[in-house]
Amino acid sequence: MARIEHFNNPNAPKPNSIVVAVTVFVQDGHGRVLLIQRTDNGLWALPGGAQDFGEYIAETAVRETREETGIEVKVTGIVGIYSDPRHVVEYSDGEVRQQFSICFRALYLSGYPRTSDESSSVVWVARDQLDQLPIHPSMRLRVDRGFERLPAPYIG
Repeated sequence: MARIEHFNNPNAPKPNSIVVAVTVFVQDGHGRVLLIQRTDNGLWALPGGAQDFGEYIAETAVRETREETGIEVKVTGIVGIYSDPRHVVEYSDGEVRQQFSICFRALYLSGYPRTSDESSSVVWVARDQLDQLPIHPSMRLRVDRGFERLPAPYIG
């Protein structure tokens, strides 16, 4: 299913859903962040996805990271909560989702990067290489905040 990200676009379609979702900021031993290239829009992003019924939200973060990247993680904190109503995601099935995502900080435990149906590429990326990748501004905010290691989570 294709998706279009609308950010600060006054002509964006009106949202018709809000889904609890997560993203995961995890670094390797060299300080690089784990990123995927999404199959639905080609943009680079932190691994993540929607919470399933019967699942704790931290379990969602672990499961989504494993499914999309092959990497096992342990949730250690929160980078931020992202709920900007000016950021909506339009899907080809007619859903228009207002963003609501909790970005977790996680510790790398094991595994090697591998692709999935949702990720055409999975790589560890150094901070100084981020500008070379197409990353949505909302996702870049999460990545930058993850690297900043602020004492309190971002709420916005």
